[in-house]
Amino acid sequence: MVFNLQGKVALITGGARGLGFQFAKELLKNGVRGITISDCDPVEGSTAAETLNKEFGRGKVIFIKTDVTDKKQFEGLNFPEAFQKTVEVFNNVDILINNAGIMNDAIWEEEIAVNVNGVVHGMLLGFDKYLKNFKSDDEAVILNMSSVGGIKGYGHVPVYVATKFAVTGMVKSWSYPTHYERTKVRVIGLCPGATDTTLQVMEGKYIGPEYEDSIKDIPVEQFVIQPAEFVASEMVKLLMNSKNGTMWVVEGSKPAYEYIIPERETFKNNRL
Repeated sequence: MVFNLQGKVALITGGARGLGFQFAKELLKNGVRGITISDCDPVEGSTAAETLNKEFGRGKVIFIKTDVTDKKQFEGLNFPEAFQKTVEVFNNVDILINNAGIMNDAIWEEEIAVNVNGVVHGMLLGFDKYLKNFKSDDEAVILNMSSVGGIKGYGHVPVYVATKFAVTGMVKSWSYPTHYERTKVRVIGLCPGATDTTLQVMEGKYIGPEYEDSIKDIPVEQFVIQPAEFVASEMVKLLMNSKNGTMWVVEGSKPAYEYIIPERETFKNNRL
């Protein structure tokens, strides 16, 4: 059954720029009636909301300054809060895109806090509380942003890769049938390849020069940069049509394909 985007409400973390901003724009093109941009940058976040409201109509987009690593900001205990404000303004929340992320192994503690803890916070609140209770239709959907680095190791950014493997694990675990039956929240994952965003600027983001040197081991075709707009258009198709628990790769400006993790039993004869 197709998930109809018309009239739905979305919350996008890290929505002020890059993929998050393009996701918001593409959702509005496809009939979403309200979007909350959640981001830690108040200037870029406010500018993004203003830009989208000018293009798509006043009141379509709100901005909430949020640090996804601080669960209290999500819950609204001490700060303006993304989920609660979304429900207050739009009455519902149907789509959560856990998009906020950084790629900087030089500050790996912060990288883990944003890429792992931030997604966990979003899942706990979005899955178990807000989307479950405030969806406007029979089903809601959460899209977690992983990466091709979440399905394959890369030597130059091992900590980043580890965080994205964690996101892949969250998709596979939170999509268990028992969880879906109790919440009617579908969970899917998106693994973009190299995309034209600020994440591609890597100067000063390595643990050390010996890590940067390992880039030479990556096939050159994996460095083909795709536009963020293309990834956003594929993302919409996944929200509408993909099955619970599936992981999708978008790379090289080609249509999304499903990445399937084989069952471990298929390898039982691969012994030393």
